[in-house]
Amino acid sequence: MIYAIIAAALVAVDQLVKYLVMTNIPFGEHVPFIPYILDLTYVTNTGAAFSSFSGHTWALALVSLVMSVLLALALWKGLFKHPFGKLALTLLLAGAVGNLIDRVFRKFVVDMFNVLFMNFAVFNVADICVVVGGIAAGIYYLFLMDKLEKGGEKADDDADR
Repeated sequence: MIYAIIAAALVAVDQLVKYLVMTNIPFGEHVPFIPYILDLTYVTNTGAAFSSFSGHTWALALVSLVMSVLLALALWKGLFKHPFGKLALTLLLAGAVGNLIDRVFRKFVVDMFNVLFMNFAVFNVADICVVVGGIAAGIYYLFLMDKLEKGGEKADDDADR
């Protein structure tokens, strides 16, 4: 239950930030956020990461929907027993749902975080969830799962209280 609340909260934050950017920053314009590090820039993307698959919004929406269902099932069925693994899946789910909402209702994804100190794609809160969740899931699966799953059920019971 706590993981559903976390996922819903992250999706809400993602959608709120996107709404605030769309209503307060003209399209294509920059607003300073963290000097020399990060600007808020209102741009849209009909593709996936780094604008790959641009123009294939419905195909990407379908992939996002399938991944969202699979991630929700993985959480519900307890694919990972330990809270760290469950949190990784929760982050992935929140990111998939956040961008799915954009693709279905706007026909594009709203991006806003523009890194200033290097040439990088503009991204959003959902993208952050996907990247952090993916890295965490990879670390968990490759390095921690064997150690943490042994005591995972007890640790999970304690975390749910």
